[in-house]
Amino acid sequence: MIKLAPSVLAADFTCLGEEIKKVYENGAEYLHLDVMDGMFVPNISLGPGMIASMRKVCDIVFDVHLMIQDPIRYIDDFAKAGADIITFHYEACDNHKEVIDKIHSYGIRAGMSVKPYTDANLMVPFLPDLELALVMTVQPGFGGQKFMYEAMPNLEKLNAAIKELGKDIDLEVDGGINLQNACVVKERGANVLVAGSAVFGADDVAGTVREFLK
Repeated sequence: MIKLAPSVLAADFTCLGEEIKKVYENGAEYLHLDVMDGMFVPNISLGPGMIASMRKVCDIVFDVHLMIQDPIRYIDDFAKAGADIITFHYEACDNHKEVIDKIHSYGIRAGMSVKPYTDANLMVPFLPDLELALVMTVQPGFGGQKFMYEAMPNLEKLNAAIKELGKDIDLEVDGGINLQNACVVKERGANVLVAGSAVFGADDVAGTVREFLK
């Protein structure tokens, strides 16, 4: 079953509560929250205070994507802010199992992500401990980038590994996803689609959400 995770960074922050309401009332199960530290990626975005304030206005699954160096430093803060899933980057640390265990200590789901040119096979040994695997289809850091077909081998590798493992793991894609290329990632096993401007920038947000979920 396909799940849509609209990316909040593409929403209109002057009426954020209404923007969030539009997507979850029309079938979006997840809300994708990008956290950037200006170090791991060249941009700065949402902090735990902002996420905690959003938590007060909706009960949708908060899919928190940490694009930060040494992520274990902030697991406590984002878990307490209301994250339901915390995903960190394979490339951002060398204590992967420790980070996963820290996330699980709060009773929430753990995810791991790879950049487009990182070999997804490096993630495979961690899959038994994960609930979500995220393939980036743009270079992380900025919204509005063009979808990278070069990342499809990573999606295929993780899809095959998850099937072999036989565990219920979300396979998520993030970056340049729109209604035109959604079929490409669905065909390769993705069941969670992160979309920002394609959703929040649409003339008919409700209709667009429903189209993604077909």
